Amino acid sequence: MTSSGSAAAFTAARDEGRAALVGYLPVGHPDVPTSCQAFRALCGVGGEHPGVDLVEIGMPYSDPVMDGTTVQRATTRALAAGVRTRDIFTAVEAVAETGTPAVVMIYWNLVERYGVDAFARDLAQAGGSGLITPDLTPDEAEPWIAASEAHDLDRIFLVSPSSSDERLAMTLQQCRGWVYATALMGVTGTRNAVSSMAPDLVARIRATDPEMLVGVGLGVANGEQAGEVGSFADGVIVGSALVQTLLEAQDAGRPDDLSALHRVVADLADGVRRGRRSV
Repeated sequence: MTSSGSAAAFTAARDEGRAALVGYLPVGHPDVPTSCQAFRALCGVGGEHPGVDLVEIGMPYSDPVMDGTTVQRATTRALAAGVRTRDIFTAVEAVAETGTPAVVMIYWNLVERYGVDAFARDLAQAGGSGLITPDLTPDEAEPWIAASEAHDLDRIFLVSPSSSDERLAMTLQQCRGWVYATALMGVTGTRNAVSSMAPDLVARIRATDPEMLVGVGLGVANGEQAGEVGSFADGVIVGSALVQTLLEAQDAGRPDDLSALHRVVADLADGVRRGRRSV
Protein backbone atom coordinates (compact mmCIF):
# COMPACT_ATOMS: atom_id res chain seq x y z
CA MET A 1 0.00 0.00 0.00
CA THR A 2 1.30 3.45 -0.93
CA SER A 3 1.11 6.29 1.60
CA SER A 4 -1.19 9.04 0.40
CA GLY A 5 -3.09 12.16 1.33
CA SER A 6 -6.30 10.42 2.28
CA ALA A 7 -4.46 7.59 4.03
CA ALA A 8 -2.82 10.24 6.23
CA ALA A 9 -6.28 11.10 7.59
CA PHE A 10 -6.69 7.48 8.68
CA THR A 11 -3.24 7.18 10.23
CA ALA A 12 -3.55 10.50 12.07
CA ALA A 13 -6.79 9.31 13.64
CA ARG A 14 -5.23 5.95 14.48
CA ASP A 15 -2.42 7.78 16.29
CA GLU A 16 -5.17 9.26 18.48
CA GLY A 17 -6.50 5.76 19.21
CA ARG A 18 -9.64 6.08 17.11
CA ALA A 19 -11.05 5.59 13.64
CA ALA A 20 -11.19 8.38 11.08
CA LEU A 21 -14.55 9.95 10.29
CA VAL A 22 -15.30 10.22 6.56
CA GLY A 23 -18.25 12.40 5.55
CA TYR A 24 -20.04 12.27 2.19
CA LEU A 25 -22.11 14.97 0.51
CA PRO A 26 -22.92 15.51 -3.19
CA VAL A 27 -21.75 18.63 -4.96
CA GLY A 28 -24.49 20.88 -6.32
CA HIS A 29 -27.24 20.36 -3.76
CA PRO A 30 -29.13 22.62 -3.50
CA ASP A 31 -26.65 24.55 -5.66
CA VAL A 32 -22.88 24.59 -6.04
CA PRO A 33 -22.09 27.57 -3.74
CA THR A 34 -24.30 26.25 -0.93
CA SER A 35 -22.88 22.75 -1.28
CA CYS A 36 -19.38 24.20 -0.92
CA GLN A 37 -20.51 25.85 2.33
CA ALA A 38 -21.79 22.45 3.46
CA PHE A 39 -18.45 20.82 2.65
CA ARG A 40 -16.70 23.45 4.75
CA ALA A 41 -19.17 22.77 7.57
CA LEU A 42 -18.25 19.08 7.36
CA CYS A 43 -14.68 20.14 8.05
CA GLY A 44 -15.77 21.96 11.20
CA VAL A 45 -15.82 25.49 9.76
CA GLY A 46 -18.48 27.53 11.58
CA GLY A 47 -19.05 24.89 14.24
CA GLU A 48 -17.94 24.41 17.81
CA HIS A 49 -16.92 20.77 17.46
CA PRO A 50 -14.38 18.80 15.42
CA GLY A 51 -15.27 18.10 11.81
CA VAL A 52 -14.67 15.04 9.71
CA ASP A 53 -11.16 13.78 9.03
CA LEU A 54 -11.76 13.17 5.33
CA VAL A 55 -14.41 14.53 2.95
CA GLU A 56 -15.99 12.35 0.27
CA ILE A 57 -17.39 14.56 -2.48
CA GLY A 58 -20.06 12.87 -4.56
CA MET A 59 -20.65 13.67 -8.22
CA PRO A 60 -24.35 13.40 -9.10
CA TYR A 61 -25.12 10.91 -11.84
CA SER A 62 -28.30 10.10 -13.74
CA ASP A 63 -27.99 6.32 -13.42
CA PRO A 64 -26.41 5.47 -10.05
CA VAL A 65 -25.95 1.84 -9.04
CA MET A 66 -25.04 2.35 -5.39
CA ASP A 67 -26.94 5.42 -4.15
CA GLY A 68 -29.92 4.89 -1.88
CA THR A 69 -33.10 6.96 -1.91
CA THR A 70 -31.80 9.79 0.29
CA VAL A 71 -28.70 10.39 -1.81
CA GLN A 72 -30.69 9.97 -5.01
CA ARG A 73 -33.13 12.70 -3.94
CA ALA A 74 -30.27 15.12 -3.40
CA THR A 75 -28.38 14.22 -6.56
CA THR A 76 -31.54 14.40 -8.67
CA ARG A 77 -32.12 17.92 -7.40
CA ALA A 78 -28.49 18.82 -8.09
CA LEU A 79 -28.74 17.57 -11.65
CA ALA A 80 -31.95 19.53 -12.17
CA ALA A 81 -30.17 22.63 -10.88
CA GLY A 82 -27.51 22.20 -13.55
CA VAL A 83 -24.49 20.74 -11.73
CA ARG A 84 -21.64 19.79 -14.07
CA THR A 85 -18.64 17.51 -13.73
CA ARG A 86 -16.24 20.47 -13.55
CA ASP A 87 -18.04 21.64 -10.39
CA ILE A 88 -16.30 18.78 -8.58
CA PHE A 89 -13.05 20.73 -8.73
CA THR A 90 -14.68 23.81 -7.21
CA ALA A 91 -15.85 21.66 -4.30
CA VAL A 92 -12.44 20.04 -3.91
CA GLU A 93 -10.81 23.46 -3.74
CA ALA A 94 -13.30 24.56 -1.06
CA VAL A 95 -12.38 21.55 1.08
CA ALA A 96 -8.65 21.85 0.43
CA GLU A 97 -8.73 25.43 1.73
CA THR A 98 -9.75 24.09 5.15
CA GLY A 99 -6.76 21.75 5.32
CA THR A 100 -8.97 18.65 5.26
CA PRO A 101 -8.19 16.08 2.54
CA ALA A 102 -10.87 15.23 -0.01
CA VAL A 103 -11.61 12.30 -2.29
CA VAL A 104 -14.23 12.20 -5.02
CA MET A 105 -16.83 9.47 -5.46
CA ILE A 106 -17.77 9.33 -9.12
CA TYR A 107 -19.26 6.92 -11.64
CA TRP A 108 -16.72 6.00 -14.25
CA ASN A 109 -18.60 7.10 -17.37
CA LEU A 110 -18.26 10.71 -16.24
CA VAL A 111 -14.48 10.40 -15.94
CA GLU A 112 -14.21 8.77 -19.36
CA ARG A 113 -16.30 11.52 -20.95
CA TYR A 114 -14.11 14.18 -19.33
CA GLY A 115 -10.89 12.36 -20.25
CA VAL A 116 -9.17 10.11 -17.73
CA ASP A 117 -5.81 11.85 -17.65
CA ALA A 118 -7.39 15.30 -17.85
CA PHE A 119 -9.67 14.49 -14.91
CA ALA A 120 -6.74 13.20 -12.86
CA ARG A 121 -4.71 16.29 -13.72
CA ASP A 122 -7.48 18.72 -12.78
CA LEU A 123 -8.30 16.83 -9.58
CA ALA A 124 -4.68 16.95 -8.46
CA GLN A 125 -4.41 20.65 -9.33
CA ALA A 126 -7.54 21.37 -7.26
CA GLY A 127 -5.97 19.67 -4.24
CA GLY A 128 -7.87 16.37 -4.33
CA SER A 129 -6.42 13.13 -2.99
CA GLY A 130 -8.06 10.54 -5.24
CA LEU A 131 -11.19 8.76 -6.42
CA ILE A 132 -13.70 6.26 -5.11
CA THR A 133 -15.01 4.42 -8.19
CA PRO A 134 -18.05 2.31 -7.26
CA ASP A 135 -18.63 0.90 -10.75
CA LEU A 136 -15.02 0.42 -11.85
CA THR A 137 -13.22 -2.82 -11.05
CA PRO A 138 -9.42 -3.07 -10.97
CA ASP A 139 -9.26 -5.47 -13.91
CA GLU A 140 -10.93 -2.81 -16.08
CA ALA A 141 -9.06 0.15 -14.63
CA GLU A 142 -5.78 0.26 -16.57
CA PRO A 143 -6.24 3.87 -17.80
CA TRP A 144 -7.13 5.04 -14.28
CA ILE A 145 -4.26 3.14 -12.70
CA ALA A 146 -1.84 4.84 -15.12
CA ALA A 147 -3.35 8.31 -14.61
CA SER A 148 -3.48 8.00 -10.83
CA GLU A 149 0.17 6.98 -10.72
CA ALA A 150 1.12 9.87 -13.01
CA HIS A 151 -0.72 12.42 -10.87
CA ASP A 152 -0.11 10.85 -7.42
CA LEU A 153 -3.78 10.13 -6.66
CA ASP A 154 -5.46 7.46 -4.56
CA ARG A 155 -7.38 4.55 -6.08
CA ILE A 156 -10.13 3.50 -3.71
CA PHE A 157 -11.91 0.41 -4.98
CA LEU A 158 -14.86 -1.30 -3.30
CA VAL A 159 -15.17 -4.74 -1.78
CA SER A 160 -18.27 -6.34 -0.28
CA PRO A 161 -19.24 -9.41 1.74
CA SER A 162 -19.88 -11.21 -1.56
CA SER A 163 -16.34 -10.63 -2.88
CA SER A 164 -14.55 -13.93 -3.46
CA ASP A 165 -11.14 -14.44 -1.88
CA GLU A 166 -9.54 -14.12 -5.30
CA ARG A 167 -11.42 -10.90 -6.11
CA LEU A 168 -10.65 -9.49 -2.68
CA ALA A 169 -6.91 -10.10 -3.06
CA MET A 170 -6.82 -8.63 -6.55
CA THR A 171 -8.73 -5.53 -5.47
CA LEU A 172 -6.56 -4.88 -2.45
CA GLN A 173 -3.44 -5.20 -4.57
CA GLN A 174 -4.63 -2.40 -6.84
CA CYS A 175 -5.87 -0.02 -4.14
CA ARG A 176 -3.75 2.99 -3.40
CA GLY A 177 -4.44 4.68 -0.06
CA TRP A 178 -7.25 2.54 1.43
CA VAL A 179 -10.11 0.24 0.53
CA TYR A 180 -13.84 0.96 0.78
CA ALA A 181 -15.61 -1.96 2.48
CA THR A 182 -19.34 -1.94 1.85
CA ALA A 183 -20.72 -3.51 5.00
CA LEU A 184 -24.13 -4.29 3.56
CA MET A 185 -25.38 -5.77 0.32
CA GLY A 186 -27.34 -3.25 -1.72
CA VAL A 187 -27.56 0.52 -1.91
CA THR A 188 -26.64 3.21 0.57
CA GLY A 189 -28.88 4.43 3.37
CA THR A 190 -29.02 4.74 7.14
CA ARG A 191 -29.75 1.58 9.13
CA ASN A 192 -31.06 0.98 12.63
CA ALA A 193 -28.14 -1.31 13.43
CA VAL A 194 -24.65 -1.97 12.14
CA SER A 195 -24.41 -4.93 9.78
CA SER A 196 -23.07 -8.11 11.38
CA MET A 197 -21.22 -8.75 8.12
CA ALA A 198 -18.97 -5.71 8.61
CA PRO A 199 -16.53 -7.16 11.19
CA ASP A 200 -16.20 -10.38 9.18
CA LEU A 201 -15.41 -8.46 5.99
CA VAL A 202 -12.81 -6.32 7.75
CA ALA A 203 -11.23 -9.46 9.23
CA ARG A 204 -11.00 -11.00 5.74
CA ILE A 205 -9.33 -7.85 4.43
CA ARG A 206 -6.81 -7.82 7.27
CA ALA A 207 -6.05 -11.52 6.77
CA THR A 208 -5.36 -10.84 3.09
CA ASP A 209 -3.39 -7.61 3.55
CA PRO A 210 -2.57 -6.68 7.16
CA GLU A 211 -1.27 -3.25 6.11
CA MET A 212 -4.37 -2.14 4.20
CA LEU A 213 -6.38 0.70 5.71
CA VAL A 214 -10.12 -0.07 5.71
CA GLY A 215 -13.00 2.38 5.56
CA VAL A 216 -16.42 0.89 6.26
CA GLY A 217 -19.53 2.42 4.73
CA LEU A 218 -23.25 1.92 4.20
CA GLY A 219 -25.59 2.33 7.10
CA VAL A 220 -24.03 4.45 9.88
CA ALA A 221 -26.65 6.90 11.13
CA ASN A 222 -25.42 8.25 14.47
CA GLY A 223 -22.53 8.56 16.89
CA GLU A 224 -23.28 5.30 18.68
CA GLN A 225 -23.06 3.34 15.43
CA ALA A 226 -19.96 5.31 14.39
CA GLY A 227 -18.25 4.28 17.60
CA GLU A 228 -19.23 0.66 17.07
CA VAL A 229 -17.82 0.57 13.54
CA GLY A 230 -14.78 2.54 14.63
CA SER A 231 -13.90 -0.16 17.14
CA PHE A 232 -12.86 -2.50 14.33
CA ALA A 233 -12.34 -0.35 11.21
CA ASP A 234 -9.79 2.33 10.31
CA GLY A 235 -12.44 4.67 8.93
CA VAL A 236 -16.19 5.20 9.38
CA ILE A 237 -17.95 6.47 6.25
CA VAL A 238 -21.22 8.37 6.69
CA GLY A 239 -23.37 9.74 3.88
CA SER A 240 -27.16 9.50 4.03
CA ALA A 241 -27.45 10.82 7.60
CA LEU A 242 -25.59 13.96 6.52
CA VAL A 243 -27.42 14.39 3.23
CA GLN A 244 -30.77 14.09 5.03
CA THR A 245 -30.06 17.25 7.03
CA LEU A 246 -29.63 19.25 3.81
CA LEU A 247 -32.78 17.81 2.24
CA GLU A 248 -34.80 18.75 5.33
CA ALA A 249 -33.35 22.26 5.35
CA GLN A 250 -34.25 22.74 1.70
CA ASP A 251 -37.75 21.34 2.20
CA ALA A 252 -38.23 23.79 5.08
CA GLY A 253 -37.28 26.69 2.82
CA ARG A 254 -33.92 27.25 4.56
CA PRO A 255 -31.41 25.66 2.15
CA ASP A 256 -28.47 27.53 3.66
CA ASP A 257 -29.27 26.44 7.23
CA LEU A 258 -26.42 24.11 8.18
CA SER A 259 -27.18 23.89 11.90
CA ALA A 260 -28.53 20.32 11.69
CA LEU A 261 -25.51 19.26 9.65
CA HIS A 262 -23.22 20.65 12.35
CA ARG A 263 -25.15 18.74 15.03
CA VAL A 264 -24.94 15.41 13.19
CA VAL A 265 -21.22 15.86 12.48
CA ALA A 266 -20.61 16.69 16.14
CA ASP A 267 -22.45 13.53 17.24
CA LEU A 268 -20.51 11.37 14.77
CA ALA A 269 -17.18 12.94 15.70
CA ASP A 270 -17.93 12.31 19.36
CA GLY A 271 -18.90 8.74 18.52
CA VAL A 272 -15.61 7.82 16.85
CA ARG A 273 -13.77 9.36 19.78
CA ARG A 274 -15.81 7.32 22.28
CA GLY A 275 -15.31 4.09 20.34
CA ARG A 276 -12.31 2.10 21.51
CA ARG A 277 -10.39 0.50 18.69
CA SER A 278 -9.76 -3.23 18.98
CA VAL A 279 -7.08 -3.32 16.24
